[in-house]
Amino acid sequence: MPIFMTMTADLDQKHRAKTAKKASIVAFFTIVAFAFSGQLLFNFFGISVNSFRIVGGVIFFLMGMDMLQARLNKVKVSESEIKPYVNDISITPLAIPMICGPGAITNAIVLMEDASSPEKKVVLIFIIFLVMILTYLILFSSTKIIKLLGETGNNVLMRLMGLIVMVIAVEFFFSGLKPIIMEMMK
Repeated sequence: MPIFMTMTADLDQKHRAKTAKKASIVAFFTIVAFAFSGQLLFNFFGISVNSFRIVGGVIFFLMGMDMLQARLNKVKVSESEIKPYVNDISITPLAIPMICGPGAITNAIVLMEDASSPEKKVVLIFIIFLVMILTYLILFSSTKIIKLLGETGNNVLMRLMGLIVMVIAVEFFFSGLKPIIMEMMK
């Protein structure tokens, strides 16, 4: 949410809502596409889920470091650039990789592989849908939430989330690295 607010600081509420909606929709379809085709794609390119976890961990770590150091810059957008800007940031970096990042994609692939029946696959897709609705509502309400938190609260939240993202990144990195090392030791 703080990243979203920083990137959309110069947009009015209408364009901010449009950006949140488009980012959530793109993220939903991306996660679902990877959930169904991710394992095939990985097999085709010879990529393991563990390698994906390692790269995802590195990407998350760098994002977390930027958040922890509050290196997110506000972007000035002129009136004529608003539509291209909304279209640009709603897909990258908001939908991919922030909402639908390596962690979400990896989890979707792994959980879809574990879903043994069509009913479980439907439940998984429904849960992904609910998470995207919740994400949209949080982004849509971010102006009110940020006002409630204030500038200091926003900075604390950004740094705290950066720290949490970095911890998740380390977990991802080592959960991918451990099986690779174990395989090499055999």
